Amino acid sequence: MNVLLFLVVGLFAGWIASSLMKGQGMGLVGNLVVGMVGAFLGGLLFDMVGVVTHGFWSSLGMSVIGAMIFLFLIGLISGNFLGRRHFGQF
Repeated sequence: MNVLLFLVVGLFAGWIASSLMKGQGMGLVGNLVVGMVGAFLGGLLFDMVGVVTHGFWSSLGMSVIGAMIFLFLIGLISGNFLGRRHFGQF
């Protein structure tokens, strides 16, 4: 049951984060991968600062924050930084 919950949280977190960061979803598989990596990254970061989550909504929030950080890092590495799209190419 925990694996199923992890997948559901990952799917929602990936969809929310990709919608916030890029303005549209990345498809079912893309959202699931981004959400699962985000859940892992968010869990590591929250653990490092001593924040504990309990329940679905706090886990979803942690996963969304981790997924947004993951998408931001992917954008920096690929050279497709989020700010360039909104402010024009430099």
